[in-house]
Amino acid sequence: MEGGDIEGAIFSPFVFLVIAFGDAGVIIGLWPVHLVWTIYCIIRTKKFGPYMKCLRVLVVPIPIALWTVLGLVGSVIMGIGYGFVWPVMETFRAISKEGVPIHKKLIRCFVDGTWSNVWGACTIVRDFADFSFHSYFSVMDELLESKEEEPIELKVTEIPGCILSAILGLLVNLPVITFIVVYKTPILLFKGWHRLIQDLIGREGPFLETVCVPFAGLLILLWPIVVLLAAFAGIMSSFCFGCYAAAIAYQENSTKRGLLYVIASASLFDEYTNDLLYLQEGSCFPRPKYRELVDCSSPSHPLKELQEQFEANRASEPLIRTASQKSKTLQAAMISDTFYKACKEIGIELLRDGVIEISDLDDWRHSKNKIVNIGIPAYAFLDCFLCSIKSESNGFIMRNNVEINSVNRPEGRVFDWLYEPMCIMKEQIRSLNLDETEELYFYKLCLYSGDATRIASWQNDGIPPQDKIRKAQMEGISRRLQGFCLRLSRLPTSRRRFLEVVKVIEEEANGNFTGLGTGNDIEEAK
Repeated sequence: MEGGDIEGAIFSPFVFLVIAFGDAGVIIGLWPVHLVWTIYCIIRTKKFGPYMKCLRVLVVPIPIALWTVLGLVGSVIMGIGYGFVWPVMETFRAISKEGVPIHKKLIRCFVDGTWSNVWGACTIVRDFADFSFHSYFSVMDELLESKEEEPIELKVTEIPGCILSAILGLLVNLPVITFIVVYKTPILLFKGWHRLIQDLIGREGPFLETVCVPFAGLLILLWPIVVLLAAFAGIMSSFCFGCYAAAIAYQENSTKRGLLYVIASASLFDEYTNDLLYLQEGSCFPRPKYRELVDCSSPSHPLKELQEQFEANRASEPLIRTASQKSKTLQAAMISDTFYKACKEIGIELLRDGVIEISDLDDWRHSKNKIVNIGIPAYAFLDCFLCSIKSESNGFIMRNNVEINSVNRPEGRVFDWLYEPMCIMKEQIRSLNLDETEELYFYKLCLYSGDATRIASWQNDGIPPQDKIRKAQMEGISRRLQGFCLRLSRLPTSRRRFLEVVKVIEEEANGNFTGLGTGNDIEEAK
């Protein structure tokens, strides 16, 4: 590991400068743009009424200031961590690789993780700049284009009750949640150690990848620090729980219900920590009903029924052929690569058929043409949904014939946000029982984002249904799918990856395209 330490010592200063100063330059450079343009969009949007606009304009400097502070601190931490950790990981990977002569391993110990470390730092800054610029303006454009039939207005008469609920919420939740955190911190400490040691012995979890073993072992030693940070975060969350009482009072138009939430919040936090620590369900704290129409604690609550059904399906589904027996990180990367490769293939096919034009690719660079930025990904998702439905799959059949379902999919909050809406849209499409002409029309709806002129110009034998209700259902699903793809385009790495897709399509348009490679590219990557 000495080679990795030497590489880290040499290159970490350069990487730190690239990430810390690069991200800091993006944050500070865009700070006035974020402030001025956010205020402008709030004033011009039709989504909010006058009083709500005034309130948002007054408070908008607070989140921007927090973003600036957290961004600068995070950039420094990322620069230090990435600059040292990446060379060590690359060195350990070179040592653990089988079938390589010792002299080549020795050379790779001092070569791997050097310039790739610097280029990786540049990629981090680029993704951060894309997120801070393009994703931000995408959100603001959506705010400007929103057309609400009834603007959201501030209910001025509810403000005193909201303030009272927030004050009492802070006074009650701070000591109660602190008590719960202090009581459960030792449990988190010993349960965490027990689980990490089990994973170390069984080579599971963070110890699944050989390259991660040293860092996972370091995690065992540093686990008390992680527990202290978690305890601090839990105590700080009491402020959020307390202030949320004001939101409850405002949403329910009742100070009484805001106060009921103050009582119930202790039970909510206690149950959440019990689930996190795999303790007995429930709580000894009272949990009164603080919502008039929605009560998640009710046994017959529809959200709870959906969750139980989801867990039942997850338990009953068989394990299908996977790329997913590898680590979750590799699995997620393979799914992402498959999606962008599908977008490349579909884009080239549509270009060859004259469905999309060179002008669409040029417009994407300047005005974010929806046909390229949203239409092609929506087309790819619809193709996946229809293929999965025809195959009677419980999950999703990808273009490399790998099925992803609730059993073998990657874990994590991000994939939860993506997987569950995809399941809902697929079931909605399944319920329509589309025939072939309707499917072809559906492709046009998704690709052209409802542009009637372009839809009529593409003669693919797609015919809209005669039933107006059925047609409206198809249009509604297509809009939801396009909105889903719009949210995907705002993720930090999406613009860089999709720029690669556009470049490949442009190469095809210019006659310089050499092919996408074999269908076994991802298999070889494993």
